[in-house]
Amino acid sequence: MKTDEPKNSLGALRKEGHDAAEERMEDWFHEGTSSEFEEGEVVRGRVVQVTSTEVLVDVGYKSEGAIPIEEFHRHGKLPRVGEEIEVYLEAKEDSEGLIVLSKDKADKIKVWDAIMQAHEKGLPVEGRIVEVVKGGVAVDVGVKAFLPGSQVDLRPVKNLAAMVGQTIRAKVIKVNRRRGNVVLSRRAVLEEEREEKKKHTLEVLSEGMVLTGTVKNITDYGAFIDLGGIDGLLHVTDMSWGRVGHPSEIFQVGDQIEVVVLHFDRETGRVSLGYKQKSSDPWERVEQTFAPGTKTRGRVVSLTNYGAFIELEPGVEGLVHVSEMSWTRRVRHPSKLVNVGDEVDVIVLDVNRAAKRISLGMKQVEPDPWATIEERYRPGTRVAGKVRNLTDFGAFIELEPGVDGLLHISDMSWTRSVGHPSEILKKGQEIETQILNIDKENKRISLGLKQIQPDPWATVAQRYPMGSRVTGKVVRLTDFGAFIELEPGVDGLLHVSQMSNRPIARPDELVSVGDELTLLVIRVDPNERRIGLSLKELAHAIEPPRPEEGPRGRRGKRGKQRDDFDDDEE
Repeated sequence: MKTDEPKNSLGALRKEGHDAAEERMEDWFHEGTSSEFEEGEVVRGRVVQVTSTEVLVDVGYKSEGAIPIEEFHRHGKLPRVGEEIEVYLEAKEDSEGLIVLSKDKADKIKVWDAIMQAHEKGLPVEGRIVEVVKGGVAVDVGVKAFLPGSQVDLRPVKNLAAMVGQTIRAKVIKVNRRRGNVVLSRRAVLEEEREEKKKHTLEVLSEGMVLTGTVKNITDYGAFIDLGGIDGLLHVTDMSWGRVGHPSEIFQVGDQIEVVVLHFDRETGRVSLGYKQKSSDPWERVEQTFAPGTKTRGRVVSLTNYGAFIELEPGVEGLVHVSEMSWTRRVRHPSKLVNVGDEVDVIVLDVNRAAKRISLGMKQVEPDPWATIEERYRPGTRVAGKVRNLTDFGAFIELEPGVDGLLHISDMSWTRSVGHPSEILKKGQEIETQILNIDKENKRISLGLKQIQPDPWATVAQRYPMGSRVTGKVVRLTDFGAFIELEPGVDGLLHVSQMSNRPIARPDELVSVGDELTLLVIRVDPNERRIGLSLKELAHAIEPPRPEEGPRGRRGKRGKQRDDFDDDEE
């Protein structure tokens, strides 16, 4: 028993010494590591394990740290075992004695460091526009930054929503890390890029060179082309060899086009550009392409009061004067025959290359119907036609397409006094007329309607001889007498002096419209189409003889007749 006690005491002492040494070693380890790792710092570590829920990272501390797998999913990429990554040390030990690490916080710290460095050095950062906010847009540059609307582009952007999703480069013009505020300017980056491009463009720009530019703006007189930091003017007259109403007919803002440098003033920086100069002037060969007499087809591009402009090919136009549009119609305005956009056949009449003028004809495509008019129509023949138009002086009758004849108002009726053609004819009516005259030189045909009927006045002298008794109706009263209708189309005049032996001041003192009268024909003039009638003479003609009363009585009768005759003569 005694011999065992010292031995046991020695073992106990040895064990106590070993434990004390381990404690001193642990304290030394803590002291060494605490000087290398501080909470709130970003440290490098090595991935030792990746599970479905977490990633274990060894940062050289006494224990490993676990980071939730979601922090890596947010970045779209999982680390591999053995890969070194940067993490944020939140705490050296949690409640379970494990080190606490964060990948999200490490990334944010790195982002903020990069933003601060970019702001200090004036370097651009890259980010994606995520949404439209009041006054501008929000940009994800690792943290959410604000890009004011005035700083989005070199020119005001009307539709900011269209930029959502775009990746841009911008400068940090204001930053407050404590508050988490970042303000960007994309305009500053674009201005620098433009100045760089401008510098390069000015170095290489020369007259005659061909460049590719972007249509930046369109005005009434031309378009401004961005050549790369410098704008050039493409005047409307240099856009096409042909007619250009407005630059927007050819170009739109944003179009990429090739242009020729016509003039460059290095002092002022002004550049004049040309588009049509890329090709040769079509007027140089117009005399060969469109020689006089050539039949071709073109498109109506413009109408004026005096004619229509026809595009024969890009850059080449000709004029069809109104006088060259129809053989038969008097064209008051070209819109009566053609409209802008119509395709028409024409004949080249004349070419003036120096003045860049081409005279065209439309009517020359078809034969002139008046050239053989006398072979198809002869005076005295009857022809059928359709009333095409009515005027105050007559009616135009279409005899065939392109050939009209004039039926004058005086040739519509033998007997009727026609006030307007519409009293007899209607537009579109089919009628038969007689050709009275043909004027080939002036392209005129005179027609008659009454001539297809016999003239009632031709035999009026036979039907109404002088001294004959006639019956008629009063149809009209005038200050000087009454017109009596003897038959349709034949009227006679009962003058006021032939109404009675006694003085008559007004015809309505003795007769009225509608009265049926028997009268004596005292005058007939077929050429003047006049018949003179008398009531007074009729009364003398029908007065019965008186009984003889001896020589005195007979003398008295003869004396009375003589007195009456003298009165009539008076």
